[in-house]
Amino acid sequence: MAHVAPYKKQLVEALATRCAQARVVGIANIHGIPAPQFQAIRKKLSGRATITVAKNNLLRLALQQASEKKPALVKLSDTIEGQTAVVTADINPFRLFKELEATKTRAPARGGEIAPEDLWVRAGETPFKPGPVVGELQKAGIPAAIERGKVVIRQDKLMVRAGQRIPRDVAQQLARLEIFPLVVGLDLRGAYEDGTVFRRDALAVDDTVVRGQIAQAWREALALALEIGYPTKETIRPLLAKAHAQALGLAVESEFPTKESVKFLLAKAYAQMRALIARAPGAADEELRAMTG
Repeated sequence: MAHVAPYKKQLVEALATRCAQARVVGIANIHGIPAPQFQAIRKKLSGRATITVAKNNLLRLALQQASEKKPALVKLSDTIEGQTAVVTADINPFRLFKELEATKTRAPARGGEIAPEDLWVRAGETPFKPGPVVGELQKAGIPAAIERGKVVIRQDKLMVRAGQRIPRDVAQQLARLEIFPLVVGLDLRGAYEDGTVFRRDALAVDDTVVRGQIAQAWREALALALEIGYPTKETIRPLLAKAHAQALGLAVESEFPTKESVKFLLAKAYAQMRALIARAPGAADEELRAMTG
């Protein structure tokens, strides 16, 4: 801190204090976010999260200073790169990630950006009237033509493959066709909570999938516990019901009379008697059948 100018020192101390006191501290990439959209994001998160833009070296110093109270905070320094902001919040890191992802919108390319996905121009009519626009589209490699007084794209055309840079002339024509290839918004690279730093790959987990996996694991664990007769709060009732059913079955099979088994034993004896009567020959048949209904 000896080589830091006074105003920078105050900024570092303020950031360090905020990071040390916050429940959650996140590092977000803010590259390419227009100022109006950035302010809208701040307003949307007001009351739940605070976004502060600072130079990377000052932010690293603040995290190092705050790590005196929360040692794991210094690990967030590894996520600082490019245009960065620190986010302090009272909501958990996974919810913070989802809320920041929800702020992202599509934006036109200016040229020179890396295409995040294959960029296609699809065949069909355009809203343009015949004129110089046809030549400008064709110059960018778009198969434009005039048909029945309208400018149309004659066939699908892959303009830029994912991972390639978007040429300036192509970017201009994509914007004209309202094809916005870029996704702009806060990109949370990492977040700290309660001694743990979560990286982006952990924060980006699909909670619906995870809930399904947890439910499936619970069902499988319950089935295993019931199979091996392991008593828990969740299994004790099914285990007792299973034991009762097995005991009752054994009592009926061994003809052991109890309060629960006697009605089944009588029903079994009655069924066996009826079967014998059906097979009994001689004059007693009619009398026995009458006696038994």
